[in-house]
Amino acid sequence: MENTIRQYSKAMKSCNDVFIKKMKDYGIAWRILRTSSLTDQIYIKANRIRSIEEKGKHEINEGVLDEFIGIVNYSIMALVQLELGPADTGDEDRERAFSMYNKYAKLSMELMEKKNHDYDEAWRNMRISSLTDIILMKLMRIKQIENNQGRTEVSEGLDANYFDIINYAVFALIKLDEPERSKQL
Repeated sequence: MENTIRQYSKAMKSCNDVFIKKMKDYGIAWRILRTSSLTDQIYIKANRIRSIEEKGKHEINEGVLDEFIGIVNYSIMALVQLELGPADTGDEDRERAFSMYNKYAKLSMELMEKKNHDYDEAWRNMRISSLTDIILMKLMRIKQIENNQGRTEVSEGLDANYFDIINYAVFALIKLDEPERSKQL
């Protein structure tokens, strides 16, 4: 488990680095988005990953790794939006946005540690394509919950699904960083 925590932290640092650079480029314009728009952004990225997996190649410069990083970051943004709601403008306090990002990144890791304990690191025996499919399934669940105005009868809510998406995407990033995986892609 100690290795997983180290690998998870390394993957989240990569996501955080991209988040900070994008914040410098674009500010926090994402704060105007509704969670449903963020769900669609995550879907676009997950669907592109699946397309690349099935076709075996990609035509534009960004690869699968970049898309999984985007999935993590958009999912954290969605969690922020669930808590704060969309802003009227994208020129709010950057420090607050960064603090919220770190809060949800930390909560994601804490959840991963608990689930990883109970599931005994089963994700290590999964294919990256399965992680992609599970992310897409979680997105379908989120869309259904959004269509139900956030109400569920017995299922977990939006936040739980976003947290799971973050963790599955980080697991994919870890697997992509392993030497035997990078030779296969």
